[in-house]
Amino acid sequence: MPRYAYQPFPYVTPPELLGGRAERPPVIIVGAGPVGLAAAIDCALHGIRCVVLDDNDVVSLGSRAICWSKRTLEIMDRLGVGERMVEKGVTWKVGRLFHRDREVWNFDLLPEAGHKMPAFINLQQYYVEQYLVERAMAFPDLIDLRWKNKVVGLAQTADDATVSVETPDGRYDLAGDWVIACDGARSGVRAMMGLDFEGRVFEERFLIADIEMKADLPPERWFWFEPPFHQGQSALLHKQPDDIYRIDLQLGWDADPEVEKRPENVIPRIEKVIGHGDFELDWVSVYTFQCRRLARFVHDRVIFAGDSAHIVSPFGARGGNGGIQDVDNLVWKLALVVTGEAPRRLIDSYDEERVHGADENILHSSRATSFMTPKTQMERIFRDSVLELAGEHEFARRLVNSGRLSRPCSLAGFPLQTACSSDGGVQPGDAALDAPVEGGWLLDHLGVGFAVLAVEAELPADVSDGLKRVVVARAPPFAHEGVTLTDSEGLVAARYGAGLVYLLRPDQHVAARFKNPTRADIEAAWLRARGGSQ
Repeated sequence: MPRYAYQPFPYVTPPELLGGRAERPPVIIVGAGPVGLAAAIDCALHGIRCVVLDDNDVVSLGSRAICWSKRTLEIMDRLGVGERMVEKGVTWKVGRLFHRDREVWNFDLLPEAGHKMPAFINLQQYYVEQYLVERAMAFPDLIDLRWKNKVVGLAQTADDATVSVETPDGRYDLAGDWVIACDGARSGVRAMMGLDFEGRVFEERFLIADIEMKADLPPERWFWFEPPFHQGQSALLHKQPDDIYRIDLQLGWDADPEVEKRPENVIPRIEKVIGHGDFELDWVSVYTFQCRRLARFVHDRVIFAGDSAHIVSPFGARGGNGGIQDVDNLVWKLALVVTGEAPRRLIDSYDEERVHGADENILHSSRATSFMTPKTQMERIFRDSVLELAGEHEFARRLVNSGRLSRPCSLAGFPLQTACSSDGGVQPGDAALDAPVEGGWLLDHLGVGFAVLAVEAELPADVSDGLKRVVVARAPPFAHEGVTLTDSEGLVAARYGAGLVYLLRPDQHVAARFKNPTRADIEAAWLRARGGSQ
């Protein structure tokens, strides 16, 4: 198949430079990568206008982020591109771990049936960005995509933020209520504000090589510790669409990135991995392990998301997935604040919850790095002993760490969630679980706002009209005003617990769980979840 054909997006002179009166946007998004585009689409779904500014005019060069997790795919499905991503991507759920030439363990990330989205897909970032751009263009009245618009200045007041923007036609200022900085690990917005990351840079470098080749390899994740073809180091192999394969090779801290990226040095390394030279290089990069973040993600009217807020090593697929989950957490809160339906302090909960998410990702990433690239004698003894035991002993397999793969973090215990005393089901703070219902899937029916979900239970008759009501039962659902779904396979009740009622946030996390709630119970939890009195 042909390699990806990059097509530049058209530059259009901004209205601010045409002498007309431009309408002030509530939200300005800096960066049109996956995180910024997802934020823009989510804003549109909530009826909030935004302007997206990007200094480039094409999708990302190279595959970059490729592993997209089940939770991220569910978010992308809500945004309107999930099914398209799965159709194009390489679906996988099995990982195999090797020590030298011996397989020590394999795992299945989604051993049960009854989920719309797979455990993971591999799909190059340029496809993801293309699909998101095309989806964003379906909202011309709400999303203003501006290519070749580089943010070069930033100022804030108590009520707004203003960015200075350079274009091929000159410079202009754009003011908005809020700025979301999604401009990546080398964030210009972060630099303009004099902010820096806190955390650790590991003394380790890895080579990424995307190669095009014909091969009959299964869609699995293969990771080697000290493989025969790359002695003393580690390696990773992943299959992508279009006959593209991702190979990661540990290089060591002393490696010169520019030298290592030269084809005459890359090609012999790849030949040792795959055993032949019948391939073509598609993209090459060298990266350094980092596990760092900003101390805070919210700085008055400027909010950081994705790699502009935090960076982790790529093993575990926590970078791109974490960024999508950032804006999934943020945008509904921002929409409520912009429309005056919630106090401004609701934005502070984004900082609390996603700093927690970033710290969880950094912890897993740091532990994986220490296991993969031991730097002390004790770390190496531990790693080698675990790998030796893992082939025969279950307890040792749980200690093998080639990157704990991305999962949604729990928000249990944070202020927006209401504690509960009932047992079973999905815990407050956890992401909602999908399950089949007659004619479709549960998550598809939750919408973009708050919802009350009753599983084999009745809702109070006077539940607020501001809440979407969804009742699921095995038999024909109870009579009520709202969506009625048949639990055709019984998996909704199995996963959520029969007789329980849930308040679900717009990001599909559980805000509260009840047994026989009154209207007052639901209303109090709803108010709490919107940053009201607690």
